[in-house]
Amino acid sequence: MIPVIAIVGPTGSGKTALALDVAERLQTEVISADSMQFYRGLEIGTAAPTPAERARVPHHFVSFLNPDERMDAGSYEKLARAEVRRLHAAGKTAVVVGGSGLYISALLDGIFEGPGRHEAVRARLKREAAESGNAALMDRLRQVDPDYAATLTSKNDLVRIVRALEVHEITGRPFSMLHAENRARAEPLDAAQFALDWPRDVLYERINQRVEHMVAAGWIEEIQRLLDAGYEPQLHRLKALGYREIATYLHGQQSLEAALDATKQHHRRYAKRQLTWFRADERVLWMCPSRANYEIVLAALQPRSAVPE
Repeated sequence: MIPVIAIVGPTGSGKTALALDVAERLQTEVISADSMQFYRGLEIGTAAPTPAERARVPHHFVSFLNPDERMDAGSYEKLARAEVRRLHAAGKTAVVVGGSGLYISALLDGIFEGPGRHEAVRARLKREAAESGNAALMDRLRQVDPDYAATLTSKNDLVRIVRALEVHEITGRPFSMLHAENRARAEPLDAAQFALDWPRDVLYERINQRVEHMVAAGWIEEIQRLLDAGYEPQLHRLKALGYREIATYLHGQQSLEAALDATKQHHRRYAKRQLTWFRADERVLWMCPSRANYEIVLAALQPRSAVPE
């Protein structure tokens, strides 16, 4: 099995600094699993590693796509696993860092893309959700595939609810069962996962301060450049990060104070969803931030003989 160190958890928790410390000490490379850091021109608002940090340690999948290019979890799995295998062949352990739970799962556990889209079934399910509410579809998913339904943190995760019901209708089999079969075929990664365990109020204050720091670093100007380049449609899918709110300020539709308040709220809600995702994974080791460092990570890895000294 190929060993991997994964630094995961919510936004604003300090993942980048810990991953840099670990990767630098191990003389290895970092594989980003932050789906928003994939895009060029969004470095400030996504808190991407700085040029100085990337000079210290090689990073992969940071600022390598234009905002109008798309990356899905299945494609990411293939690309990221190729880098993991390359590092393993060189006797190195990849350090994965990010807070995008789906992409972390795709890399570590493999992802099942399933049969092709069935547009008629998908459209009907979306109409049913609009007419009866998302909760009705979630209840149906619990009946046909309780295992997969249990992995979803909200009835509002309509994309995954519809996909699971769509696959069940097409194949007659639970989506979770097909996922399990795919994982059994996937190349195993022996991942040690770590997260920084901040008190909730402290984490939220860190997030609020982070937004202020991003503004001071030129975030508003970054968004203006994206608007000027014609990327406004792409910014609307980044609502959890506040790009859409800042864009409304730049269009004169709300004050900067209101835009920043909404941005901070979205970041906090996003962190809450991330915490729910990663706390549901019993493999994640939660560490006290004041003591989390390279030595603590290596101490937890001692039983894993495949990790380089």
